[in-house]
Amino acid sequence: MNWGFLENVLSGVNKYSTVVGRIWLSVLFIFRILVFVAAAEQVWKDENKDFVCNTNQPGCENVCFDQFFPISQMRLWALQLIMVSTPSLLVALHVAYREHRESKHGRKLYEDKGRIDGGLLCTYLLSLVLKTAFEVGTLLTFYFLYHFDVPRLLRCEESPCPNTVDCYISKPTEKKVFLYIMGCTSILCIILNLTEMLYIMSKQCWKCFSKRYIPVDHKGACHCHPPPTLILNPPGLKPESESQKMTQLPSPQTVKEPT
Repeated sequence: MNWGFLENVLSGVNKYSTVVGRIWLSVLFIFRILVFVAAAEQVWKDENKDFVCNTNQPGCENVCFDQFFPISQMRLWALQLIMVSTPSLLVALHVAYREHRESKHGRKLYEDKGRIDGGLLCTYLLSLVLKTAFEVGTLLTFYFLYHFDVPRLLRCEESPCPNTVDCYISKPTEKKVFLYIMGCTSILCIILNLTEMLYIMSKQCWKCFSKRYIPVDHKGACHCHPPPTLILNPPGLKPESESQKMTQLPSPQTVKEPT
């Protein structure tokens, strides 16, 4: 399988992610895709051929292999990696939609097309929920099918086996180690997804709180009218006192009453 296409697509999503999202993407590339491509594919390369049972009955080995491995672990890992990577493309598609709107209207509609707010915030949170759900679902599948264990000896009584036969798995310890590695990295990615959700929600709550907050020093200030101007007397001219102003007022004329 060619994983280069998936790597190129997710690298484009990286610039729209948060700090925690970039850490998640690094864990996905280094500890999951790289480990899967470099080592896990070689360990499970011919798992059906390396499954041996101590019988020559035709079809017995195939039936026993299908009983203990209904889904190939390698293909289940590949399906998990694809499913947890696909929701990240929703963010890139939403950003592309914003760019299309701006080109359609011929003007700038967003301060930053990659800023996580508005509809892009809902899309980002939806992608995190989907990634977490896929991770949890795959872990539960591994648990109910294999119990995170690769035994060395399996006893099979399925038809057309003539009796109880012993079947042996190739490299059981090595497969168990890789199974634990993939399980631990999956749990780490779940923790990172939950941390990123809390980080984004707390950041949005703080932004809403900061918009509503008004400092106490500016509550009584009124910026509707300019402050009054202060007129200064020219130099050498003394201000008149109140008593001088009263003496300069014209006295009322006395009116003589007619006799």
